[in-house]
Amino acid sequence: MKKQLKTINPYQPGKPIEEVKAEYGLNEVIKLASNENPFGSSPKAIEAMKEAIHDMAVYPDGHATALRQALAQKHHVSEEQFVFSNGLDELVHMLSHSILEPGMNTVLADITFSSYKISALIEGAELREVPLVDGRHDLPGMLDRMDEHTGIVWLCNPNNPTGEIIKKHELEDFLEKVPEHVLVVADEAYHEYADHPEYPRTVDYVERYPNLIVMRTFSKVYGLAGLRIGYGIANAQLIRDLEPVRQPFNASRIAQKAAIKALDDHEFINYSIEQTHQGLEQYYAFCEAYGLKYFKSYANFILIEFDRPGEEIFNALLPKGFIVRVGVAPGMPNTVRITIGSKEQNAAIIECLKGILNEKK
Repeated sequence: MKKQLKTINPYQPGKPIEEVKAEYGLNEVIKLASNENPFGSSPKAIEAMKEAIHDMAVYPDGHATALRQALAQKHHVSEEQFVFSNGLDELVHMLSHSILEPGMNTVLADITFSSYKISALIEGAELREVPLVDGRHDLPGMLDRMDEHTGIVWLCNPNNPTGEIIKKHELEDFLEKVPEHVLVVADEAYHEYADHPEYPRTVDYVERYPNLIVMRTFSKVYGLAGLRIGYGIANAQLIRDLEPVRQPFNASRIAQKAAIKALDDHEFINYSIEQTHQGLEQYYAFCEAYGLKYFKSYANFILIEFDRPGEEIFNALLPKGFIVRVGVAPGMPNTVRITIGSKEQNAAIIECLKGILNEKK
């Protein structure tokens, strides 16, 4: 085993629903911890899954040809500009494994998606973490930490767990200044929810900047988290260089078929986005009424700072049948990240939170 594995804390997923049911004798538990789509999956995607089941004895298309063609048409780029992965976590590891090694460093925000840090440490690279400013990436600060040994800079946009965004003019200025030898990874897992007029269309930049890769996923607004399928868009040469590290058949047959149909189900996508935006307003109103600090979110979750440890809020919600996320914002122990649920789910957990806060008044 690599010696660095002994110093890395593995990723801890949200507490399982069945475990909470058994522990507290509950018939229903609502999980709002992993930023999944509370409205399920596209009906069209579900039908595609059912059809794909009949071919489970055959390996999937390792090139993901049909999905590749559908995405090329959607994004207006060539078919050679895609790489597919078993969820974005695998793509993060693929990029780190391809580029990082001992003696190199990687630049990232100090509060962001944890997979960047874990994958870099596994490769023996130095972490250069730059504090967020009001929940947003400090791009000038990140540029200052780069040198000739920097391999990758990670930009989570919208950022997980704060939900804040990097604006178009900020990203453009950053890309112009990043050294050409540094790979810029734009993780846009939540981009469909980002309704800000200055949110960048980063895919438009991949031809201009050969050191840029944009990551997207079907796990969030498309509701296919259980199928684990993500992809990257980049310059064709960068994709060719990355392909040797990709495991063959890493995108399952069911995932590919479902993803193609999910892309075209605009009714489901638009409904999910609209309901999420309305749900965020429910939380904003709650936070304003109780004087709680929060970050305006352009994703499908919200990070709220309470007047007590987040762990205390988490533990108080469990017996009431709600699972949320704590520990995602190092240095901010009073924060809790809550996935936006349905209108009814949001109202129910907000009532529980009011009760918890009122108990100690």
